Amino acid sequence: MKRNDAIRVSAVCLALVGTMATALTSSSARADEAPPPPEAAAPLAAPAPEPTPAPAPATTVAMADAPAATAAATAAPPAPPAAPPPPPYSLPWQLRPVTVGNVIRLDTATAFYEDSMGNSGSTVASMLLASYKLTPEFAPMIRMGFSRNDAPGMGANGSSFVNPIVGGTYSHKIDSFRLAGFLGMTIPVGMGAGNTPDAGAAGANAAGIRARSAMDNAMFAVNYLTAIGGVGFAYIDHKFTAQVEATVLQLFRVRGDNAASATDSTRTNATAGLHLGYFIIPQLSVGGDLRYQRWLTHPTSRNAMAMSVPIPGANMDTVTFAVGPRAHFKLGKTSWIRPGISYARGLDAPLTTTSFNVVQVDVPVVF
Repeated sequence: MKRNDAIRVSAVCLALVGTMATALTSSSARADEAPPPPEAAAPLAAPAPEPTPAPAPATTVAMADAPAATAAATAAPPAPPAAPPPPPYSLPWQLRPVTVGNVIRLDTATAFYEDSMGNSGSTVASMLLASYKLTPEFAPMIRMGFSRNDAPGMGANGSSFVNPIVGGTYSHKIDSFRLAGFLGMTIPVGMGAGNTPDAGAAGANAAGIRARSAMDNAMFAVNYLTAIGGVGFAYIDHKFTAQVEATVLQLFRVRGDNAASATDSTRTNATAGLHLGYFIIPQLSVGGDLRYQRWLTHPTSRNAMAMSVPIPGANMDTVTFAVGPRAHFKLGKTSWIRPGISYARGLDAPLTTTSFNVVQVDVPVVF
């Protein structure tokens, strides 16, 4: 073989070797990749699923549900039906109330009368009461009084602060009924007391008893300390009030051992009454009292001969009545003013013999 031919053969061989090396290298690189399956063997493609809307963010869901959840959480239970207001109570003119409350009450009786000679006189007897309800059923109270007398003829005019009363009322409700009990006592500090009392003050005390229809004897008995116990019972419903009461008063002399008007060391008195009242409209009622007072022991007094003698039989008891309208006005959420005016008159001696006529103005404020 010629030299040139040998060179050509060598070059061809080298080219073949290079081509084979390149092929081997390329095959090795493709072997490392996963060959795609033949198109004929590929499974049919599943239909594309319907696009699912993206879920709302948690905050959106919470906000959407929040109103319902809040409404369910904050919805108040149905309110119970409002209790009906208590039936209105007709307040008596001089009997004790069978209810308790926070009360300021100014009560003034003005009496016009004549003496045995036909001379005219007048007496103004005022009472101021305050009570405070400690519990729904109990209220202590204090009551003070003042009497002013313009005596007929040549009698001595005068005025007197009388014995105050301190005590307490217990009231218990039973359906449409009220049962009340009272215990109290007077404080013997009134004017016109002692062995030689001022004539004008003593006359104001005596006239004040009659002006108050003899229902407040204990306050005008200024020489005595008086223990008071009473009970009242009332029906209150259908705009109507019917009330009865009875009271016993035991008097113990503590001043004026030698006074002409107070010769007894003890005295016992009793009062009783009936009240009927009706509400014409919520703002107006009309009511009447029938009242009875009697001495259970026979009081004595000292006459001009310094002898102790029983008081006249006609003075042992007293029957009176009173009737009049009363208004009822609301001042606030729980405050009321209940002003009223009544006319009172005696039904037996000694009030009938002295032509006693009484006008009472009563202004209670309940709060």
